[in-house]
Amino acid sequence: MSDRLYIFDTTLRDGEQSPGCSMNIEEKLRVAHGLAALGVDVIEAGFPAASPGDFEAVNRIAREVNHSIITGLARAHPKDIEAAAKAALPES
Repeated sequence: MSDRLYIFDTTLRDGEQSPGCSMNIEEKLRVAHGLAALGVDVIEAGFPAASPGDFEAVNRIAREVNHSIITGLARAHPKDIEAAAKAALPES
């Protein structure tokens, strides 16, 4: 067992569900850079299958934010999984 604690942050997906907390792509990117600067290990950047805007946000964050693993929420449904893979792994 490792003594390492991994931080998995859901602010950009789950936090946005709170009333009045909606963010545009540029705001999400700014928050993602801040989370990475704080040393967050994993950033759940959105739900790519939910909308083109969510897909684009996850994709931009995956391309532009370094030093954190970027993920996207996906239900156990092939279209969700494909969307998350395409958004969070833009080089594939």
